[in-house]
Amino acid sequence: MLAILAGSLLLIAMDTTILNVAFPSLVEDLQPGSVQQLWIIDAYALALSGLLVTAGALGDRWGRKRLLMIGFGIFAAASLGAAFATEPWHVIAARALLGVGGAAIMPSTLSLLRSVFTDARERALAYAIWAAVFGGGMALGPVVGGLLVEHQGWQSAFLLNIPVALAVVGFGMWFIPESHGPRAGKWDWSGVGLSIVGMIALAAGIKELGKNGVADPMPWVLLAIAAVTLTVFVRRQLRIEHPLLQVRLFADRSFSIAAAAIFLSMIAMGSVMFLMTQWFQYAQGLSPLEAGVRLLPAPLALIVTSLLAPRLMDRFPIRHVLGASLVLMAAALAVPYVIDRFGTLGYPGIAVSLGLLGTGTGVATTVASVTLMAATPTKYVGGAAAIEETSYELGAAMGVAMLGSLASVLYRHNLADVGSGPTADSIRDSIGEAAHAADRMGGTAGADLLHKASEAFTAGMTPTFLIAAALPVAAAALGWALIPKDLRPTEEAH
Repeated sequence: MLAILAGSLLLIAMDTTILNVAFPSLVEDLQPGSVQQLWIIDAYALALSGLLVTAGALGDRWGRKRLLMIGFGIFAAASLGAAFATEPWHVIAARALLGVGGAAIMPSTLSLLRSVFTDARERALAYAIWAAVFGGGMALGPVVGGLLVEHQGWQSAFLLNIPVALAVVGFGMWFIPESHGPRAGKWDWSGVGLSIVGMIALAAGIKELGKNGVADPMPWVLLAIAAVTLTVFVRRQLRIEHPLLQVRLFADRSFSIAAAAIFLSMIAMGSVMFLMTQWFQYAQGLSPLEAGVRLLPAPLALIVTSLLAPRLMDRFPIRHVLGASLVLMAAALAVPYVIDRFGTLGYPGIAVSLGLLGTGTGVATTVASVTLMAATPTKYVGGAAAIEETSYELGAAMGVAMLGSLASVLYRHNLADVGSGPTADSIRDSIGEAAHAADRMGGTAGADLLHKASEAFTAGMTPTFLIAAALPVAAAALGWALIPKDLRPTEEAH
């Protein structure tokens, strides 16, 4: 059953990043407009973020296995629709349906692990494998996607999902037992509406902030809608007898700190993977597949250290293991800045940074996942799993939006001497535009422009990583201060 659930999660995790590689050939084939391109990218994440809370509660009430099977049915059908799409709106609709399926699958995997593995030590190892698969899958997506797309076209990125989904449904119906929580009370339809609107507005606001910057009013309008809607949602959940989401779970300090650690870690990790991918492709001139391969030190270290985390939790207090791993993440983020300041930043230094980052992230997210779920009563695991998944998704999105925007500001500041006019403005807009302009120029002029843009991007990226290092340090301080000294979730089931 662990293999089935891990395979389920691997598919979802890879699907969040595999489109990055397939996207250029998809655009060339279907010719979507600029707005349609944005919707193709964002439809999956918006649907996923908006439905996680509802899906977690629905699994608790209706049956976690049933929801998992339905989620994979939706996922397989949406993948088939995307693979045979002939119009951009076909892909947009399929990506939204993939998000719906993913929202049903992700909390169900974690909830089923919590209900089946009753021994605390075995459960900790199961969570460690879950965290390793999730983190590794997100980073392996571009590598697998690159191999597929180069030989089979962009459709193969979607067709990959179908046999895996069918296998999971077939074996899952046989091996996975049903599990659900209490079914008392009416279904909170008002809460469903508030959570969907609020989470979609929050995710969209974060993404718009990353794309258009702080000067654009639209992100702030969306974030204001999210703040109002989610505030009303929380107040309602605290007031009604049978809430959609047990907001009072956050009253447990261990639960809150674990969720915050995942969220802050993903902000840092999301920004690194986003900016490093750009640095490899534009500043270093590598293909998407080559860039994906060079990112491998992070997921490989994450996979190994996630599996070692339960042993560390057995031997040392939780707050020490979590705090030390978060500090290691901060050190990894500082490495590129130090190297760039006192020497030349090349791949060896980046590889060391990625390896340390994967090590710290692997231990931190595993410890946080084990702690969060151990602090949750069994009947509420669906809601807790949704909170954890939301921390992962929104953290990564916020890392791209906030720290990606900061890197863009620093890039423009460092690239002041490229003249004026529309071409110069586009060059200052992003390193991607500068790389395209350099290709059009060709010759010495193009090479000089790309060199300037690469230096400016590196000079903006490394301070951004240094600023990002403050986030895991803050999470470590909170963990050391607030997690109880005697907390050992690997020793005793909740």
